[in-house]
Amino acid sequence: MSLHFERAEFSQRINRLRELMAENELDGMLLFRQESMFYLSGYDTFGYVFFQCLYLGLDGKLILLTRAPDLRQAENTSILEDIRIWVDGPDSNPALQLKDILRECACEGLQLGVEYDSYGLTAKNGKLLDSALAGFCRLKDASNLVNRLRVVKSPEELVYVRKAAELADDALDDAHKLVKSGCDEGELLAAMQGAIFRGGGDYPGNEFIIGSGENALLCRYYSGRRKLDPEDQLTLEWAGVYRHYHAAMMRTIPVGRVTAQHREMHAVCLEAMTACESALHPGIPIGEVFDAYARTCDNSGMRKHR
Repeated sequence: MSLHFERAEFSQRINRLRELMAENELDGMLLFRQESMFYLSGYDTFGYVFFQCLYLGLDGKLILLTRAPDLRQAENTSILEDIRIWVDGPDSNPALQLKDILRECACEGLQLGVEYDSYGLTAKNGKLLDSALAGFCRLKDASNLVNRLRVVKSPEELVYVRKAAELADDALDDAHKLVKSGCDEGELLAAMQGAIFRGGGDYPGNEFIIGSGENALLCRYYSGRRKLDPEDQLTLEWAGVYRHYHAAMMRTIPVGRVTAQHREMHAVCLEAMTACESALHPGIPIGEVFDAYARTCDNSGMRKHR
């Protein structure tokens, strides 16, 4: 079995969630977010585009309903022991099978929390869920319950976060070695992801973003590669990833001549970053951190660039 945390760590997380469930008058949770399943049990897969639900009862009972390709995945990567399988077919309705599981757990008439805000629960499957459980139990949106726990990292988690940050730095170091006129963007991406893999890391949650030339200011991934011009601007946005914990970074790298505007904007960025750090305190709305950034840009004549 491949677990990245001690069983006691998972037990603590589950017990904290059960406390939150009780506070919110929930008798159980229907978890559809893959990150929630990973956090609570270690279950590690990418098959969550299909109907997949982890039930957690207020009594601590855990039951996973998934497809056959993920059975061994769950057995090998998680603490889960009760794993139920639904089978694909033209008339398959896994929500009805979930209802049978809930009936077995005496959930009829109870209130269950649901992670509706989830990539793991498509609109179609959400309708199947609501239809199957209508009149059987009460459903309440509890999409942020696990997130409230996940946002505060344990000492064991912080080990992985720091490792992810080291890998992000390694990726940037390897990129800097290659950035010059004529360098292919594909070589940069290969070097950066290679540094993370060599360090024992993982794929990121989304693609590395790279842009140069006329696409230097794009901030989304797109298909297609080009070579850097003698005078160019490169945008990189990536993450070091370790045990699925991410440390995201973004950098702009001028190629060739560095303009006066580059230098001025860089100075403003440094000043704004300092202002943000000064405003960043527990209990302060995140909007006030943005306001500190915005004031710095506006006072420096950079309002249209922020």
